[in-house]
Amino acid sequence: MSAPAPSPASLRIAEIFASLQGEGLFAGCPCAFVRLAGCDLGCAWCDTAWAQPGEAGEPMDLAAVVARVRAFGLPLAEVTGGEPLEQPGCAALLAALLAEGLRVLLETNGAQDVGRVPAGVHVVLDLKAPSSGQVQRMRWENLEILGADAEIKLVLADRRDYLWAREIIADRGLTRRWPVLLSPILGRLDPAALAAWMLADRLDARLQLQLHKILWPGVERGV
Repeated sequence: MSAPAPSPASLRIAEIFASLQGEGLFAGCPCAFVRLAGCDLGCAWCDTAWAQPGEAGEPMDLAAVVARVRAFGLPLAEVTGGEPLEQPGCAALLAALLAEGLRVLLETNGAQDVGRVPAGVHVVLDLKAPSSGQVQRMRWENLEILGADAEIKLVLADRRDYLWAREIIADRGLTRRWPVLLSPILGRLDPAALAAWMLADRLDARLQLQLHKILWPGVERGV
């Protein structure tokens, strides 16, 4: 039997932990993470598939989640998943973390409406490349409403993904509005090859490596 849907005052939590931020513009910064359970995309290369089913999450009251984050004593917090915006309580959680005086990040998969995200949250918008099998699920309207306090992430598995990313960056003028980060999948795309392609094309984007996978190889949770 599936877990009951949480009320806006509760959430399904896959894990809460403190680690170094492994990706994006805040990479290397100590950060409190709240990973919400549930995601209906099912990307082919998902590295948190264990958090996809909604029943994977433990129900927690919003106040208890905020208290756990507060106890870490860190100035930076990220809400991630799964796909956090699938849960009705996500916006309330983000607002509560902002009210704690934290710098708040949200990582979202590109298929959900970011118009529900409270002002002041730094959005990491993940645009799914062809190898994910989910490119048709992208909500391109998000690019019309995404604020300046955001970054775009594209996870790439091969040359085809790179060429797609290069076209999307140019056609949609992504780098005129936000930092764009290209992330090679560990074991699938050689970062040096991606670097060479970016240099050859003089691409206005940033190559990023997943720092947590370098520091803690093979560890899936709590990093």
